Amino acid sequence: MRVYVPLTLSGLAAAHGAGEVGPGPLTAYAVTPGLREWYVSDDIEELEYAALTRAAAASLRLIAGNPDEARRRVVVAVDVPDGSAVADPDHGLSAASLGEVRIAVALPLAKAAAVHVDADDAEKDVAAAAAALGAADLGDDDAQFTVDGAEDHELLWFGVQEIPQLIR
Repeated sequence: MRVYVPLTLSGLAAAHGAGEVGPGPLTAYAVTPGLREWYVSDDIEELEYAALTRAAAASLRLIAGNPDEARRRVVVAVDVPDGSAVADPDHGLSAASLGEVRIAVALPLAKAAAVHVDADDAEKDVAAAAAALGAADLGDDDAQFTVDGAEDHELLWFGVQEIPQLIR
């Protein structure tokens, strides 16, 4: 199973230094039964993209919680053994937690399939989205529009071997 772990650039640097994403338990995103039901699609690529998008939104929340963090969303795609990523049954079909899974242990960075990171030109929109996130959560439509602006930026794909250039 492929899982998408939301991080920040400093979190990616720490994972690179430790050789693993962790410690566990970790929150990640994957193609879960709830995500399949919500998106009503059988196309695995569409579903994986939806899980990646959910992880990017979670990365934005990590950025919003740390004013010193670089304003670029980061998601690490990792292949894990089936059964090691468990959907939280308490959340059910809550739209806020679609695709969310828990992983009990740290994930070796060597098992990562790719790293997805915003391009430099997304920083302004990601910064604005991070600043507007609280108001958007409270129902402010203008703030939600600003948050959605970050989602207009596609995350770029990088190989694991490119992490040292990303974290400089």
